[in-house]
Amino acid sequence: MVDAARGAAREAWITGIGIVSCLGEGPDAHWQALGAGKPQADTTTYPPYIIHKIAPLDFDKHIPKKGDQRQMEAWQRIGTYAAGLALESAGVKGNAEILSHTDMIVAAGGGERDIAADTAILSGLPGAEKPDAFLNERLMSDLRPTLFLAQLSNLLAGNISIVHGVTGSSRTFMGEESAGVDAVRIALSRIEAGQSDIALVGGSHNSERPDLLMLYEFGGFALKDKFAPVWQREGKPGFALAALGAFLVIESRAHAEARGAKRIARLSAVLSDRCNRKPGDVTAALKRLWGRISARLQPGKVAVISGASGTAPATAEECAFLAEHKDVAVRATGTYLGHAFEPQFPMNVALAALAVSRGSLYPPGDDSGVERPMDGPVTQAVVTAIGHWRGEGMALVEA
Repeated sequence: MVDAARGAAREAWITGIGIVSCLGEGPDAHWQALGAGKPQADTTTYPPYIIHKIAPLDFDKHIPKKGDQRQMEAWQRIGTYAAGLALESAGVKGNAEILSHTDMIVAAGGGERDIAADTAILSGLPGAEKPDAFLNERLMSDLRPTLFLAQLSNLLAGNISIVHGVTGSSRTFMGEESAGVDAVRIALSRIEAGQSDIALVGGSHNSERPDLLMLYEFGGFALKDKFAPVWQREGKPGFALAALGAFLVIESRAHAEARGAKRIARLSAVLSDRCNRKPGDVTAALKRLWGRISARLQPGKVAVISGASGTAPATAEECAFLAEHKDVAVRATGTYLGHAFEPQFPMNVALAALAVSRGSLYPPGDDSGVERPMDGPVTQAVVTAIGHWRGEGMALVEA
């Protein structure tokens, strides 16, 4: 187990939040949409599969050059836009002096495939006289230098650096849900250790990708036929692909106070794990993670922001763990946002920060009984991340 919960003297503050999803743009839009209790699932784009599409965005606001926009695919535009929102929220957008030492940690998948090139190759291959030579020729001529059948994962970090001038150290993590957990964990570790003063952390995902939908359907993970809240998918488990971008500005308390930044919340702990996924392993992993932070929790003031995807058996095992903590209010954001793998954890940390900064929790998202109303003030939020196939994580966010 790896953690960043050593109780170091250097506090880590969340001072900027940039989020976009099917619910809209920015913290206020998300909080209002969550409070309205109306999931924005799309059942018509790729029937019978269900996805969550990104809300309309004016990319010119945070990616002003059309040339920059044209050379990015959707996932990069979404992420670069969200990064701009986070920098603006923290009050550092355009501040070259601060951005020159702002570290960047991005959680990203392999990038988007060139569907047109894929289709041409698959269509021509069966009739080719020399299939090997045909495949070689098409790959050499049809793919851009930035593609290895899919785009390079570090292109998002590169575009953020170019568009927003973030020129500190840069890291890109791959590995689905665990990548998002480790991106936030490493940022916290570096700040607590004095190796970093300020970091831009997050990622993005595009749901309108038939290639990705196909791959996850091969694994039996895709939600189809009818939408249901995360905790009510027992009969037909699966996740709905999400389009979202989520970035956080995390900095040391001393750095934030020196520039007069406002604290949204404190990031107190981030833990990661990876169990074998035998029956009961997920529940056991959550118990281990919870045990690392339980002594800090204040009874009656804690909420759980769950990253449950809806897949089996992981979601059922997380539900079993949560049933042991009936005094804690739970909310699964996947009901409203869908599931976005790499950026899901940064998004949920952002929503946890909003909850503790407002001192309240939005209403339950279903009538399953897993989610219950919370009337008292919320001062702490535990964020869970249970990968659909591998990887577990947890964070503690405090007012």
